Amino acid sequence: MLSAALLVAAPVSAQTIGEFLKQPAAKDDPVIARAGTIDIRRSDLVRSLDGLPPQVQQMPMQTVYPLILDRLVDGKLIAGAARAQKLNDDPEVKRKLADYEDRVVQEIYLNRAVAAKVDDKALEARYQQFLKDNPQQEEVRARHILVASDVVAKEIIAELKKGGDFAALAKAKSTDGSAKEGGDLGFFTREDMVPEFSEAAFALKPNEFTQEPVKSQFGWHVIKLEQRRQTAAPALADVRDQLTSEMSQEMITKIVEDLRKTAKIEKFDIDGKPLPAAQ
Repeated sequence: MLSAALLVAAPVSAQTIGEFLKQPAAKDDPVIARAGTIDIRRSDLVRSLDGLPPQVQQMPMQTVYPLILDRLVDGKLIAGAARAQKLNDDPEVKRKLADYEDRVVQEIYLNRAVAAKVDDKALEARYQQFLKDNPQQEEVRARHILVASDVVAKEIIAELKKGGDFAALAKAKSTDGSAKEGGDLGFFTREDMVPEFSEAAFALKPNEFTQEPVKSQFGWHVIKLEQRRQTAAPALADVRDQLTSEMSQEMITKIVEDLRKTAKIEKFDIDGKPLPAAQ
């Protein structure tokens, strides 16, 4: 009969689980608990914590440590009881272990293959290609006044020509949600707006407004251009995760394709009969 005895108290540090996991591994891998004759070591704790979701890893070690330690003790006790019944020789256990081993070796094989190719040099090359494929674009910041008819739009243009304040007129007359902001739409590219609107807005110079109403599917617009600028290229740090993910997926796809080319693959229907050639 196995009994459990905890050997150490929870860490006194207020560090989070994530901060704890970043620490160097303990050289002596100390025993942190004992369940009967079974030792539970610090490395067992690290593996258990490493599998926790990122949000949980933000919790303090002081809070989680006793709970994880109890779970590790319980797990060792259950495993010991199972081995006492020779379940490690059970065909079902061996089949599941083989399935699990397949998943683990697949993951490690692909991770190592990707890590060998997706290095800083490859990432920099991919980043330069990303910049070429996504050149800087011109953006403008504009205000607009949206109304239901060209007659009302022309009246607003007439007021603007007399020196009327665009933002004040937008707040008073625009039916668009931007009215409360004086018609301010912020910065946008040509592709962000419907073609009629973009064509009119990008044709203006700063502080100019359209001399004729601009019709779109939403109604009639009076547009004023505030600013022009070029979009800033994203830094490598901003797109590193995206590019790494893309490169990794492409590499995994290539690895699988190459493996399929060198293997004889046969497929059968659900009853084990050969499938017709067309399938």
